[in-house]
Amino acid sequence: MRPTLVIVGAGPRTTGLLERIAANAPGLLSGDGADALDIHLVDPYPPGSGRIWRQDQSPLLWMNSMAEDVTMFTDETVPLDGPVRPGPTLHQWAGLDGAAFPGRRLGGSYLRWVYERAVAALPPGITVHHHARRATRLQGDRDGSQRVWIEGRAEPLTADLVILALGHVEAELDAEQRGLRAYADHHGLLHLPPDYTADIDLSALAPGEPVLVRGFGLAFVDLMVLLTEGRGGRYEEGPGGELTYRPTGREPVLHVGSRRGVPYHSKIGYSWSGERPPLPRFFGPAEVDGLLARPGGADFVRDVWPLIDKELGFAHYHRLFATHPERTRVSWTDFEEKYAAAGPLSDELRALVASSVPDPADRLDLAALDRPLDGVRYPDGDALQDGVRAYITADLARRHDPAHSPDLAVFLGLLSVYGQLIRLGDTGPWWHGFFSYLASGPPGPRLRQLLALSRAGIVRFLGPGMTVTAEDGVFRGSGPSVPGRSVTARALIEARLPHPTLQDTSDSLLRGLYTEGVRVTSAGLLAVDPADGRVLDRDGVPHPRRFALGPHTDARGSGAFTRPCTGGPSFRQNDTTARTVLAFLRDVSCRAAA
Repeated sequence: MRPTLVIVGAGPRTTGLLERIAANAPGLLSGDGADALDIHLVDPYPPGSGRIWRQDQSPLLWMNSMAEDVTMFTDETVPLDGPVRPGPTLHQWAGLDGAAFPGRRLGGSYLRWVYERAVAALPPGITVHHHARRATRLQGDRDGSQRVWIEGRAEPLTADLVILALGHVEAELDAEQRGLRAYADHHGLLHLPPDYTADIDLSALAPGEPVLVRGFGLAFVDLMVLLTEGRGGRYEEGPGGELTYRPTGREPVLHVGSRRGVPYHSKIGYSWSGERPPLPRFFGPAEVDGLLARPGGADFVRDVWPLIDKELGFAHYHRLFATHPERTRVSWTDFEEKYAAAGPLSDELRALVASSVPDPADRLDLAALDRPLDGVRYPDGDALQDGVRAYITADLARRHDPAHSPDLAVFLGLLSVYGQLIRLGDTGPWWHGFFSYLASGPPGPRLRQLLALSRAGIVRFLGPGMTVTAEDGVFRGSGPSVPGRSVTARALIEARLPHPTLQDTSDSLLRGLYTEGVRVTSAGLLAVDPADGRVLDRDGVPHPRRFALGPHTDARGSGAFTRPCTGGPSFRQNDTTARTVLAFLRDVSCRAAA
């Protein structure tokens, strides 16, 4: 029998794995017949694009990255054991302006092309089969063949190895969501739980009706687009560049709030120039080694966050001193020496920054960035609207002004930190939410549209600390920004993706693994060996024949694709896993030949 690999999931992560298998196979598979291998992809969605980037979604939805920042190919900055195989970025492949934000359909076309290129690059003996169905169950002994059951197929696929590359997974409703759903059903209301926005049926939302929206991240942006332009509305640009929204009358009124009460920070609208901060500096491999060696493990708040804060501060001040020395009081050499000697989050460090950087606006305050409206009160709802609009306007201006390029240095610092955190495993949902809020916000044009919708009264802000109650036959949303103010509605939308916990997943394969006894982190993620992605059992022992990569694991990386020349942690993961898989299957083939 030919060695067989089953990969559950056929989206961008799997495409990256296939690219690395193709790149590494010539060096690891050799000899007569040694390159014979069957690879089975199991996914109801198209290979390459997968669910998120498929063609059958609204053409109004954009990618959240500029075209020049999307690549599926390795470069010399990625630390690989296998060979580098360069290729075009999205903007080079499509002939786009690098600063454009492409539609998701075009992004999916690029991913499909990369997939087809990767398959074509495989040695002749490796064959790829796609099964456009869901995988429902995985069974098999540690030292024997693995069996993967597929919807509509009586007999399972039998494999030597299985990789779970599932991407975002769906979840059962938690206790709060079940209660809200039951209340909605009883009172004839509409409750839309967390889900991928492009897949939600929004037709039941009536024109002009108030809708409570909990969540102000990227899922909200998609929702905003589908319920405005998606219902025929359009924008007109005035002489000063300000947008005016022209409604059709078919739009509902979205009352949106969240923990922060503001949208994610705008994408930065300028390019880097000059010397980059030398990262990592205070949170690199040596510091991670020390954290991993701590008896009982490292606590994120106590042990990890102070190092992250110091690392991001270093990136910020390195750029400030280099480009705007007139906004500082001391030389960079003197500041850097004292900064390195001061303890993270210490009074000494704060005093150094205060004495060296006179304008508080030039100092990095991550707590203030994380909760910009905490404690702010407004006399009424209209004042709250003005306040949030002013915040968004100021954020847009700052994120498009190179005079504030230390913000871009912090972004580079966040990418560096993310790459180091992979080795620590599950860092909890707060860090990923903070990273997304600061580094993975919407394109600037989307926030300009949000401002126009706010001025048109289509979007109304509820502020930070939003709470939702179900009472008096309706949903009621409120927040502390305007004491005593609340909004009632018959519809409630949870604008966020489900959290990918194994305990609550609706994916039967993952739920079966949870029942079987895999290790699950405190945040509910599947624990894997950080070295090569092998699934860990409850005792922390890696499974020799099962691997997992992606957001349902504690080695989620930085996404299936990444910016060029930034080290690509997910590419490094793909390379390591591909080489481990190929070496294992080579040995299987050799044993069979013997």
